[in-house]
Amino acid sequence: MHLNNTAEFAAFRGLARTWIEENKPTEPRPTTFGPELREYDAAWQRRQFEGGWSGIDWEPEYGGRGLSLFEQIIWYEELVRAGAPMDTVFTVAFGHAGPTLIARGTEAQKSFFLPRILRGETPWCQGFSEPNAGSDLASLQTKGVIDGDEIVITGQKTWTSYGQWSDYGELLVRTDPEVPKHKGLTWLVMDMHLPGVDVRPITSIDGFPHNCEVFYDEVRVPLANVVGGVNNGWSVALSTLAAERGPAFLDQRLGLVRHVDDLVAHAKETGKLRDESIRNRLAEARAAAAAVRSMAYLQVSLARKGEQPSSETTSVRTFYTELTIEVARLGLDIVGVEALEMVPDSRHWLSKFSATIAGGTKDIQKNIIGERVLGLPR
Repeated sequence: MHLNNTAEFAAFRGLARTWIEENKPTEPRPTTFGPELREYDAAWQRRQFEGGWSGIDWEPEYGGRGLSLFEQIIWYEELVRAGAPMDTVFTVAFGHAGPTLIARGTEAQKSFFLPRILRGETPWCQGFSEPNAGSDLASLQTKGVIDGDEIVITGQKTWTSYGQWSDYGELLVRTDPEVPKHKGLTWLVMDMHLPGVDVRPITSIDGFPHNCEVFYDEVRVPLANVVGGVNNGWSVALSTLAAERGPAFLDQRLGLVRHVDDLVAHAKETGKLRDESIRNRLAEARAAAAAVRSMAYLQVSLARKGEQPSSETTSVRTFYTELTIEVARLGLDIVGVEALEMVPDSRHWLSKFSATIAGGTKDIQKNIIGERVLGLPR
């Protein structure tokens, strides 16, 4: 797929490149985890919205541009090329909350939540995993009890990314314990500021609280916040996971090529490229990153044809997460021990230990690939 094969795409790319160069933040993203991080990300997202570059493939009635995924991927490519901030506290909002609402939400839900995401007003988090329900998500036990026109939530979630900065969360709860585990779940929008919500950041190995544990003590949520219907949450969650493993995180996969290219440049400047082992590893990493990019393009093409993401998206995600760890290790070997004093670089390496666990462990994902893609026996 060639994104420059029409005059229209070329013109769009030129406009995007110029706007990003003129408007990207001049100050680096904060490395601390106070309110200044959310403020920085919100300001950058708001600037994109005001410039007409937010939600490029989202519907215009909700504030988007109404263009195709092809234009969206061009925008991501130009963000990567310019080194502009991409992984922000709005990642969950754009990566799967928004797409889930677009696919499964009511008109009232879409009209209320989507414009606020595009304007950079409301970061989201995901409340799926629990202490005893991670890769086996359908085993979750957080309760949702219907009481009039409300649903009362009690339980605990963990590994909740961006929970401390979020206004809303996509929450999966058990509303019927008497039916098979996949059938009694409900997906709802959780207002993270409601009474009874207790967010506790978890400091990771890199010293940064990427995730939180969240406790819900009889939190009363309007039934109007249920997406897709009570007890139909598993179906809605599959839409969320399809977005998470499909085209929604194109920016991160495209960014991997840029990261390897930066390592090549650093190896040239420092003479590390004379090391045959480093040269070979860089070549393999660059080829693998290009393969990830090609698979991302394929997903965009299928999505544009109207095809739903298949189990093959799990193959792409699993390959990508394992590759990010290899690239991070390579980066540390090229930069050397001094990288441990460079907060962004050392944090990049340390944070990648969780890449093959988040969103379902690589071992579970490989079982899915074997059974659903390759047709192997359980």
